[in-house]
Amino acid sequence: MDDLIADFLTETNESLADLDVALVKLERTPDDQETLSLIFRLVHTIKGTCGFLGLPRLEKVAHAAESVLGKVRDGVLVATPDTISIVLAALDRVKAIVSGLAASGNEPAGDDGELVAALDAAAGQAPVAAHEAPEPEPAPEPEEEPVQEAAAPEPPPPPVVDTKRVAPPPAPKPGSPEGGEPVTANQTIRVTVDVLEDLMTLVSELVLTRNQLLQLARTQENTGFTVPLQRLSHITSDLQEGVMKTRMQPIGNAWNKLPRLVRDLSREMDKKIELTMLGADTELDRQVLELIKDPLTHMVRNSGDHGLESPAERRAAGKPEAGHITLNAFHEGGHIIIEISDDGRGLPLDRIRSKVLANGLATEAELAGMSEAQLQRFIFRPGFSTASVVTAVSGRGVGMDVVKTNIEKIGGTIDLKSVPGAGTTFTIKIPLTLAIVSALIVEAGHERFAIPQISVVELVRAQKEAGRGHNEAGGSESVIERINDTPVLRLRDRLLPLVNLNDLLALGESHNDDSGAYIVVAQVGANSLGIIVDRVFDTEEIVVKPVAPILRHVTMFSGNTILGDGSVIMILDPNGIARSTGIGAGGESKTISSKVKDQIRSSDRTAMLLFRAGSDQKLAVPLGLVARLEDIPREKIEISCGAPVTQYRGKLMPLVAFSEGLGAETPRQSVLVFNDGDRSMGLMVDEIVDVVEDRLQIELSGARPGLLGTAVIAGHATDVIDTGYWLTQAWQDWFHGAGQSDEPERGRRVLVVEDSDFFRQLITPMLGAAGFRVTSVPSAAEALRMREAGAMFDVIVSDIVMPDMDGLDFARTVRASGSWTTLPMIALSSRAEPGDVEAGRDAGFTDYVAKFQRDALIGSLKQCLAEPVMG
Repeated sequence: MDDLIADFLTETNESLADLDVALVKLERTPDDQETLSLIFRLVHTIKGTCGFLGLPRLEKVAHAAESVLGKVRDGVLVATPDTISIVLAALDRVKAIVSGLAASGNEPAGDDGELVAALDAAAGQAPVAAHEAPEPEPAPEPEEEPVQEAAAPEPPPPPVVDTKRVAPPPAPKPGSPEGGEPVTANQTIRVTVDVLEDLMTLVSELVLTRNQLLQLARTQENTGFTVPLQRLSHITSDLQEGVMKTRMQPIGNAWNKLPRLVRDLSREMDKKIELTMLGADTELDRQVLELIKDPLTHMVRNSGDHGLESPAERRAAGKPEAGHITLNAFHEGGHIIIEISDDGRGLPLDRIRSKVLANGLATEAELAGMSEAQLQRFIFRPGFSTASVVTAVSGRGVGMDVVKTNIEKIGGTIDLKSVPGAGTTFTIKIPLTLAIVSALIVEAGHERFAIPQISVVELVRAQKEAGRGHNEAGGSESVIERINDTPVLRLRDRLLPLVNLNDLLALGESHNDDSGAYIVVAQVGANSLGIIVDRVFDTEEIVVKPVAPILRHVTMFSGNTILGDGSVIMILDPNGIARSTGIGAGGESKTISSKVKDQIRSSDRTAMLLFRAGSDQKLAVPLGLVARLEDIPREKIEISCGAPVTQYRGKLMPLVAFSEGLGAETPRQSVLVFNDGDRSMGLMVDEIVDVVEDRLQIELSGARPGLLGTAVIAGHATDVIDTGYWLTQAWQDWFHGAGQSDEPERGRRVLVVEDSDFFRQLITPMLGAAGFRVTSVPSAAEALRMREAGAMFDVIVSDIVMPDMDGLDFARTVRASGSWTTLPMIALSSRAEPGDVEAGRDAGFTDYVAKFQRDALIGSLKQCLAEPVMG
């Protein structure tokens, strides 16, 4: 009886998986008689087998559901959504009972009276006991005997008894003749997955042994073992291929629950959702299939909840009421590509940006320098959610980070592309199998490593000595450079961050005598990462072994393998390397450009953007102030109130020409975009020249409005523009007024405490041009840490409105104790009403200046430094 119960559980779980899909299909096409017949046969088989095995509770529920389906088959009832819902509820109850039966071996106790009564009411009959109910008419078809009804289209392995049908027979067609010649069917047996796993392990060991023997044979000539070894190699390859086929399953087996999920989600969210599944017959390894089921389920649920709008919103946007979710799977280059797309609203960039700032994941300046794709990838961060309401579906900040982690665990990658108002597409790239994979063998520090071929984009040979990337003849070549001590490679006009494997794994210096380096360009999410190695060998089919428990905390390794010569080597994980180094991981981490834009101090090296406007003379602006560089088509520039504007991110952005008649004859216009909060403006220039890093020291004051003065940058005299001046040309009230000032005392040390990265980077070069030595920090807490470390200044300029500790509390703390108690303190705020000024003086500020009054600030600094007065 135990064997009978086990077989029943297997068959029933397979039938229930098919029923979920078939019922959702019947709801869409109520006149599909073939689907209806399949549903009725499967439910009838479950009911009949329950009676044979003495499972009265299961039989009672299944019989009531069969009665409803019988009425639908007879045309008495229509397969409406309500009818399908009550049948699905019955199947959910059957699943729960089957789970209890599998756990304990006995049918669990429970009361199904209310459900059975609802089913009977749907069937239009009085509630009666299952054994009293008449059999549905017409009589069952000839092929509907319980024991013979097990064959059906192959579903996924059942969750209760983990088995696999090796070669499923096709389902019998309704009306097949009983007599005549027998129908030929594939012979099948059931084999537990554990047996297949053990068989795969043995084949893997055989492959390793074969490789070792072939390696030995290559070192000897004219041996009698050569021919037998070649024959053994062919047989091993055939055996390996055959065993791999037993592990392969169509990806549709991971999708069979999704139609039911989308159908229930549609009713729960009151949305119209249509699901399209393409490439369901694409095969991949069973182990990979099991690992992607949950990520796929979450992503489809996320598309239905977050992605698709309500019918009213779709109508207002000119879209069909029904939203579409499409799953597509296909082979590409020995890998499986899975696309999950929807035609919904797209990712809310403004909400993502606000959430990033609120969670402290990036600063305003870093966000300003990010592309939309980098900003969108913040949804893969742990705990990140843009949902405003926590529901049963989403909003808890748990999900996409787990999806990304699970996919990376199997050597896959995930990327996304979202267009506001048009929808979002997630693209997953995963290996066909995890057991035997193709890998590139490399060497670093006399140690060999394997890098999965799925992650390798290309190989590059580069020069080790840093330079500008041009040889003496004027040709271009790959040269490793350094930015802020980070090695980078200029690869096709973009900077590729590099990681030296010798340094990362502490293997010592490179053992290459030449000046060249091999760089393995690996794909890490949407980004690329270069791994510097000493040598590159060949690709090889390797058998993946799990990492030993003692090394599982080392994220750089995803496993190990044995080569043909018997050597044990580690398999590198590019995703883990990116996470451990903080370079290129996930696309939302700090990039090369953001590292050089962290803080601008007049006494330190500063990243400067060089450009030309109206002449051949180069001009400079601190890179940290520039939000974006745009190349706008001339026809996109319009005139509003006599001034040029352009449509930028859904709003009109004023444009200011650095010089008159700038580039009017060119088809496109280069624009420097400055942004702070909701305001933005564009400064039209002729040409973007370069980005350099140098000390910003203004040596000559500005000779005309719009220039701070002249500094030596990259060995040339370069005019530094006064960004504040140009901002007020677009918005006169941007800073509530700006102007010039007299020459103050020079060389005095000023501490600027300002949480806004934009204002901090704006005020620092301005004060530097006025002769002050400026240090800027983003918070009062960091300023107080500098005080404890013994730092001294001549004056403090502090914002009033700051998170954590505001300016008033900061002033009270400074005045209470410590080495700064007598320092002059100037409050800087956009609020300068009499009450605000009084509150500032009560807290201990010496003076109070409104943002951004340059004359007033420099005048206040001059007065405070001449006659320090405590407030």
